[in-house]
Amino acid sequence: MNPVFPAVYSTLCPVALASLITEQYGIPHVQCKLLVRGVGDTYLVQSSQHRYILRIYRSSHRSLPQVKEEVQLLLALQQAQVPASYPISAISGETIHTLQAVEGERYAVLFSYAPGQVVRNLDKNQLHLLGREMARFHNVSSIISPATVRWQYDLQTTLFIPLDKLQPVLAHDPDTYTWLQESVEQAAKKLSQPNTASFSKGYCHFDFLPKNFHFEGDSLTFFDFDFMGYGWLVNDIMTFWQHLTLDVFTGRMTRQTADEAYAIFLEGYSAHRAISEQELTLVPYLSLGFWLFYMAFHTTHDQFYAFSQPAHVKFYTGFLRHVVDTNWEK
Repeated sequence: MNPVFPAVYSTLCPVALASLITEQYGIPHVQCKLLVRGVGDTYLVQSSQHRYILRIYRSSHRSLPQVKEEVQLLLALQQAQVPASYPISAISGETIHTLQAVEGERYAVLFSYAPGQVVRNLDKNQLHLLGREMARFHNVSSIISPATVRWQYDLQTTLFIPLDKLQPVLAHDPDTYTWLQESVEQAAKKLSQPNTASFSKGYCHFDFLPKNFHFEGDSLTFFDFDFMGYGWLVNDIMTFWQHLTLDVFTGRMTRQTADEAYAIFLEGYSAHRAISEQELTLVPYLSLGFWLFYMAFHTTHDQFYAFSQPAHVKFYTGFLRHVVDTNWEK
């Protein structure tokens, strides 16, 4: 009989991880602290001189090839001096470590620390800087050949498949599900127009919300590439647009202020990478796919179960109705 009871998701000991980092990286006097559980577990690693972030991936949600693809992109960004948290090489030169946990293999990567802090309401300089650095990220991510083991962000993965997964979640609210079905068909038709074939493609972060980049003085650092995948690069512009739109919906920002912020952000982006009016016109339609993708993901992950409960789903769909009513063509 196996003396260890089976587990599907264990929490690795911070003390043992600190010893592992000292051994593998030659960093003395390490302290390790669990910060958050999620798609993977995030630990703060501190030595006497530096801070790092240790990510422990869940094999049920990220395979080794998927982790390798993320590392490849981040090392390319580091080489191009795009400000993003990057993997640190161990003494052996390896960046990914395989750990034997109770539930099986898990993968660990040590990242540089993103200095600064989250800023929810960006000033003009920060908006311009965000646009510029997102464009520089896309200049790199658009020229890397995809390994195809990460997500492909397309109509199937952002609209139709998530819609099917959400049917049980909305079983109590068939009217809302019917509305979503109709909206998905409308968005798919709009996003299938012939001129979309020329849209820029590459690796997208797909979660460029203020919680995923830090500002320090006149610099910015991106992090949390958990959902990086391949698709239209305008998806990343959409993620920030819908953040501003959500602030309007919740009353934290006026529509005029949001429009001005978006224009400054786009000015910074356009100074370093071209973006067509056709791509920008479809941003509100892409927003539906963003929310459906993450709502469907919540149904697959034990850490986000609460987000699939009626109160949360009602808020999400209420926001989507707002987006459609105020930003889609009638």
